[in-house]
Amino acid sequence: MEGLGSKRQPFHMAREVGPVFLGTHQPRLDEKGRLFLPAKYREELAEGLVITKGQERCLYVFPVEEFQRITDALRTAPVTAKAVRDYSRVFFASASDETPDKQGRITIPQSLREYAGLRRDCVVIGANTRLEIWDATAWETYLADQEQAFSELSEEVLPGVL
Repeated sequence: MEGLGSKRQPFHMAREVGPVFLGTHQPRLDEKGRLFLPAKYREELAEGLVITKGQERCLYVFPVEEFQRITDALRTAPVTAKAVRDYSRVFFASASDETPDKQGRITIPQSLREYAGLRRDCVVIGANTRLEIWDATAWETYLADQEQAFSELSEEVLPGVL
């Protein structure tokens, strides 16, 4: 147990298996398609990251180590399974490896901006082992649609945990 005045590591950095991304941030895309990463995650992503298409027309942002873990899992999945082939094709064909600049900005490729409908106002959410980038309006719509379902899902998603 920590005593008063002790400094603890932020939760997002306190894991041995990699960072845990939390929170909601609202950066804006600039005219060159660049986005500022949330300051609290710049250190974890400074060496590089991978952006790719996610479900619900958002973008997934993975630290390189997490992307490698997913790559390894898909590599061992049976290539004879059509769902594995289909998912892998879209996931890897749309992936872009990026390195943040000195200001913590990443460039989001045009094809990914179009897929997610990103214009200017964006939302970056922490989603455990990845970040997600959403168009601000799309995120608000998604969240409004999901909040009631969220309150009813804990027994189904995390039985015995919550």
